[in-house]
Amino acid sequence: MWWQWIAEQITLGLHIPDGFLHAPVALLWWLPTIIAVGIATRAVRQSLDERAVPLMGVMAAFIFAAQMLNFPIAGGTSGHLLGGTFAAIVLGPWAGMIVMTCVIALQAILFQDGGIVAVGANIFNMGIATAAIGGWLARPLLIRDGAVTENRLWIAIVTAGAGWVSVMAAAALTSAQLVLSDLPAAIVFPAMLGVHAIIGIGEGLITAAAVMFLASTRPDLLASTTPSGTSSSRIAAIGVVIAAITAAFAPLASPDPDGLERVAEDFGFLDRATEAPYQLLPDYTIPWLGETPLSTIIAGLIGVAVMIGLIWGISRLLRVQPPARS
Repeated sequence: MWWQWIAEQITLGLHIPDGFLHAPVALLWWLPTIIAVGIATRAVRQSLDERAVPLMGVMAAFIFAAQMLNFPIAGGTSGHLLGGTFAAIVLGPWAGMIVMTCVIALQAILFQDGGIVAVGANIFNMGIATAAIGGWLARPLLIRDGAVTENRLWIAIVTAGAGWVSVMAAAALTSAQLVLSDLPAAIVFPAMLGVHAIIGIGEGLITAAAVMFLASTRPDLLASTTPSGTSSSRIAAIGVVIAAITAAFAPLASPDPDGLERVAEDFGFLDRATEAPYQLLPDYTIPWLGETPLSTIIAGLIGVAVMIGLIWGISRLLRVQPPARS
């Protein structure tokens, strides 16, 4: 049935499953990821503001839900939003990395989307690299002297370009890791970069639309990671609703295989993927509800709720405590 196709194809994307990478390559990639996340954690701890926490939670929930929505591209292939560039443009590079780390780790642990051993590589490819591009390339071009530029054409060009570049960077990193795992570079790089050049257009358009909307309605969210006034709780409420609605549309995702899966199918290494050692909510479904639209929607809503709670809990741990009075 059509919903079985959706449940099967909603996974993978640029999420590398265990088995695609040789164990030493997958384990090696944990090192730069741990270093980057450690630096990001320290930076966020030094600058975290109470009123920015809801925005981080909403951003994580929205990106999680949006990644469930595959959009069709040419050649019977689909793509989905990565979101790291968007997160870093709004939150800054360090907070963007924390958000993306939580999203990708939760996808692997709770939904078996991407391998457990390979999660270090997945976080680096889709989270660290994309947030770096959004935070250090795009954001400085949009914000000058604490204010967002009013040139809407410039915002569109910068954000769309950064979104496209972020997908290409993630695809190039994934390709390099596959080549280090004994797949031929002459096949992997052209195939991966070719299909993701098209997927990147979708990422760029979505990123540009989202940033332009914020620039028109709430430019203060872009100029500062600290929402002003009473906006914090209101933004949180609106954002949760948007994330929940996005997750509810997951059954309408394109059933076509995503970029990495298409390349793996076409060049015969899809069977290298290994099954997860456990099953919680596999392929974004509730096991006792089967592979049905309702199962996917409920699993998505659970993911949104868990993501918000995870960010809130991490923010509690990162919050700098005021000095005790003597």
